Amino acid sequence: MGLQLLWSFGLACLDLHALRSKKNLQNPVLVSLFVVGDWVTSILSLAAACAAAGVTVLFSRDLHYCRAPYNFPCSRFQISIALAFISWFLLAISSHVMFWLLAAV
Repeated sequence: MGLQLLWSFGLACLDLHALRSKKNLQNPVLVSLFVVGDWVTSILSLAAACAAAGVTVLFSRDLHYCRAPYNFPCSRFQISIALAFISWFLLAISSHVMFWLLAAV
């Protein structure tokens, strides 16, 4: 998710620069780079969410760390994983939109 943060921040800075200098970013090579970057970060965020979900299932159901005496905050883990999957879903939509932008260029 740190890579996603860096990628999104870099794209936001590039967009702000393009808006300030009134440049057009609809170069086919540049848009294809954006599409590939969005696909890679989307796949990596799905992998991170699935791995975190696997670890949470391991802790809560197999090792029983959510019960006494360990008392891990498993509900917080589950909420963060749900938010990670929601984030991945929104990234997948963004990747799909970027693919159609590439087709339009």
